[in-house]
Amino acid sequence: MADSSDILTVLASQGVEFLLTAQGKVPLSAIDGKMICLFFSANWCRPCKSFTPQLAQLYDRLRKKLEIVFVSFDRDEKGFHDHLNSIPWLAVPFDANLNKRLSHRYHVHRIPSLVPLGTNGQSVEEDAVALIEDYGVDAFPFTRERREELKDLDNAKREGGNLQQLLAFEGPDYLVSTAYGKITIRSLSGKTIGLYFGAHWCPPCRSFTLQLTEAYNEIIASPTSNQDFEIIFVSTDRDNEEFGLHIGVMPWLSIPFRESKTRQDLCRIFDIKVIPALVVIGPDGKTVSTRGRTMISLYGANAFPFTESRRAELEAEVRKEVEGMPPEVKDPKHQHVLRLGMAKAFLCDFCRRQGRFWAFSCHVCDYDLHPTCVALDQII
Repeated sequence: MADSSDILTVLASQGVEFLLTAQGKVPLSAIDGKMICLFFSANWCRPCKSFTPQLAQLYDRLRKKLEIVFVSFDRDEKGFHDHLNSIPWLAVPFDANLNKRLSHRYHVHRIPSLVPLGTNGQSVEEDAVALIEDYGVDAFPFTRERREELKDLDNAKREGGNLQQLLAFEGPDYLVSTAYGKITIRSLSGKTIGLYFGAHWCPPCRSFTLQLTEAYNEIIASPTSNQDFEIIFVSTDRDNEEFGLHIGVMPWLSIPFRESKTRQDLCRIFDIKVIPALVVIGPDGKTVSTRGRTMISLYGANAFPFTESRRAELEAEVRKEVEGMPPEVKDPKHQHVLRLGMAKAFLCDFCRRQGRFWAFSCHVCDYDLHPTCVALDQII
């Protein structure tokens, strides 16, 4: 816990004689006995407005041992008072020069910025905003040591081999399905699990859902894997209505939308920055692959069980497809030389069918042929 006398010395040295709330002046002694965080923010700042409700939830739970002091970056006093009326914590009186001095002292280069202060009035963490966005109230007391503890907990969940701990650490012990209702997490023990991160508002997700559904149905229809694979949808939809539209076309399980903390935790634990994403958990509960989306896009159902050894097998099979083929051909169906190369997807200009992996392509114009559609007797 911070020594309030040291914090008071820091504020007093910068000319602060009292603090403010929407109701009026508050003596500096109001922060006595609490940990102090300086919150640098502005009413005009969209990221600040986005972060403030999350900070308010944290403050409501911790206000007996935490005090937040707002340092305004507002353009004028009216903006400051508009801001003050919307926050539940204390504020330093509006003074542009004072705010610049405080931001310089605590190395604030962007807003929002939340600087926790230690017992000597110095910061214990340069900026706790990202820590709170990731961990919420669990981030308290916002120290570097706490950050490392939380990272270690994430690593333990990701690599610990315990699906129950990963999916139901603080939430209910079940998933939901439009076809079967509630399914217990423990019933998935020993299966390969795909964690599918996506949202209905995201066009690439809607496209990948169709592709994943085709692969999923083919995998579970296989007599060798039908009891060994399941997908769990981790929604990043904006509301329950979008979530309902999305799971309505999915044949697999989902984390309940109301379990926002579980969904947020999973996005953080697996460092999900882009959707759609597919993380694969092996039968032992440990992460097999974070590149499930790429494997499905390239190989479809053949990607199962998504291990590195399976990926190596598939890549070897792809290379084998063109063993012995020439690097260039002059095919009578086209006026230019065609060169062999890899292609994720293309339409053959001869048979008009989709192709992938390998194509003989023209580097002069947009013309592609399947290797099987090339007249190989016309080798250069």
